[in-house]
Amino acid sequence: MMRGAPSEARQRLLGTATQIFYADGIHSVGVDRIVAEAKVTRATFYRHFPSKDDLVVTYLQEVHQMERSAITAAIAANTTAADSLLAVANTIAGMIRRPGFRGCAFLNAAAEFPDPTHPVHQQIIAHRQWFLDTLTTLMAQVAEDSSDAAARHFAMLRDGAMAAGCLFDPALVTETFLRGIEGLVRIHGQR
Repeated sequence: MMRGAPSEARQRLLGTATQIFYADGIHSVGVDRIVAEAKVTRATFYRHFPSKDDLVVTYLQEVHQMERSAITAAIAANTTAADSLLAVANTIAGMIRRPGFRGCAFLNAAAEFPDPTHPVHQQIIAHRQWFLDTLTTLMAQVAEDSSDAAARHFAMLRDGAMAAGCLFDPALVTETFLRGIEGLVRIHGQR
């Protein structure tokens, strides 16, 4: 659709949507609010995003890229798979401790878009698959016989921490999460 760098208006729309979708939910935010807060016209909105759903998919792609970059950097900074898994956990813990944390953007969106055929839900599943594939690859270097199960276990611990992190004391939640991941890596590394 677009060539070259995204326009300033498109970037404002996406930045505005990212902030308010995460803070207030997706279905509760209308196009009029996005347009007003981004200070663009409706025509500009629809020139860049044919529908609100297209903007939501792009929002999730943007969040995916941010998370992927952070996790990739955490992995690259370590020499062993076990240390990389712990670094990924610490990256997630850092997300939970951030001011304004309101849970996982993907889990929040999944609650609003349960239809598995919807493009937003498919974007959520694509992100989830990338995360599980990343964990499985690392776990295979730590626990060859149970890497799929160990990766799913890590993801479930993460999901719980992401949900609890916006309900309870984030410091306590992340401490519990990190202990769980350390135990998981240690147990699977001994097999």
